[in-house]
Amino acid sequence: MLKIRFFRVGKKKQPSFKIVVTDKKNPPKGGRFVEEVGFLNPLTKERKLKKERIEYWISKGAKPSTSVYNLLIKEGVLEGGKIDVHKKSKKKKKEKKETEKPKKTEGVEKGEVKEEIKKPEEAKSEEVKPEEIKPEEIKPEKTKLEEKKEEAEPEEKKEEEKKEESPKEEKPEETTPED
Repeated sequence: MLKIRFFRVGKKKQPSFKIVVTDKKNPPKGGRFVEEVGFLNPLTKERKLKKERIEYWISKGAKPSTSVYNLLIKEGVLEGGKIDVHKKSKKKKKEKKETEKPKKTEGVEKGEVKEEIKKPEEAKSEEVKPEEIKPEEIKPEKTKLEEKKEEAEPEEKKEEEKKEESPKEEKPEETTPED
C-alpha cells in the first residue's frame, strides 16, 4: 500500500521534510521512495507541492498521513476537514476500551459464540447518569459471609415453623373444685 508522508532531511535541530510517495512498509527516516511530490521547511514556513502529481497518486490509491493530509487541506489540494494529529490521553483510551467490551447476543446455538462490539456513542447513550440514580436503588454488595448467613436463616425459619405446626398436646384445663 502506498503512503504519502514526510521524509525528514536536514541537519540536527534544523529539520526539513520532503513529501514523498512510498510503500507503507519502508522506514520513515531513510528508505526508498517512489516519487518526491513536494517539500516543507517548518523553520522558514517554505513549502512547495506538486498538486497534479499528488492528485495522481491519490487517484491510484495512495493514502496521505494525517499531517500531510492537513497540509494538503491547508494548501487547497484536497477539500474537507482537518484530522486531529495530537495524541489522545491515556484516560480516554482506557475509557474507550471499557466501553468497547463485547456483549453476547441472544439466539445463539450451542457451541457458537457471537459477540458485538459496542460503539462508544451507543455505550454513552446506555449509561445511567449519576443524577438519575436514587439512593433507594443503590444496594451494597453482599459479602460471602452475609450470603451464607442468609442461606442458613431460611433453614432455621423452616425448623421453627415445623415446631409451631406440630400438634401440641393440649392439657385439659384442670378445674379446681370450688368450695
